Amino acid sequence: MVSGSDGSALRRARLLRGWTLEEAAGRLNAVTGGATDASLFSAWESGRKRTGLRNRAALARLFHERTEVLFAHQDGMAPSVLEESGTSVVVGMLTRWAELVEAMTEVVTTAEEWLVATGSRSREKAYLAAIETAVAHSPDLVYYRILYGLPRHRELTDHLLRLLELRSPRERRNGVATLRIGAVEQESAMERFFVASERLAVVPLPSFHGSEGFDCGIMLARDAAVGLAQHGKEVCASARAVETADTVLALSRRSAIRGG
Repeated sequence: MVSGSDGSALRRARLLRGWTLEEAAGRLNAVTGGATDASLFSAWESGRKRTGLRNRAALARLFHERTEVLFAHQDGMAPSVLEESGTSVVVGMLTRWAELVEAMTEVVTTAEEWLVATGSRSREKAYLAAIETAVAHSPDLVYYRILYGLPRHRELTDHLLRLLELRSPRERRNGVATLRIGAVEQESAMERFFVASERLAVVPLPSFHGSEGFDCGIMLARDAAVGLAQHGKEVCASARAVETADTVLALSRRSAIRGG
């Protein structure tokens, strides 16, 4: 029997079924196609992080319980750990292009478990080369690339092709696909720009110096980085999988036809 002293209703629902955190996360992913892990599920149970709407709906079905019951502990007045941290999650402001590229590269080179990069406009060769080096030399690193629409530059197309030469998205390491490329094809989807690992994240911002491009940004610490990465993983899970060079080249040709 599970008592009311066993924490949140979400945790009690899991314990009532005798599921470990890993089992609960796996069952949720089977429903949503997402990438929730035991650590994130634990954070949901404790209220350290809030569950998104899509996962709330799936968990309500999974546990046969109303969302207002399962997530009452998240929806109270108490702020989450991330909300309480406020600006302390900001490691630094990046006000020059060189700083931005250096910080994005640092996120890549310090990643050990996973790396999530979003956007269809990447073309900084040093940054893309750093990702390719990490993929080549760190076989356990899971790399997610989420495209919003078509790749805008030849440099990004070439990067995707090199990734597919380095790894096959169909291969598994310890039961996990370590290369996941997804294309969000809905034209209404707003493009997002960030790179995040289990340690750090960088979010590029519109230029502070003029109307051209994104040459500034912010570097964020672990709590914010983990949240952004989970955001990217969930988007990638529901995006169109890009698994072959032919698919990449077809996307590139469509981009060229549109003048992108």
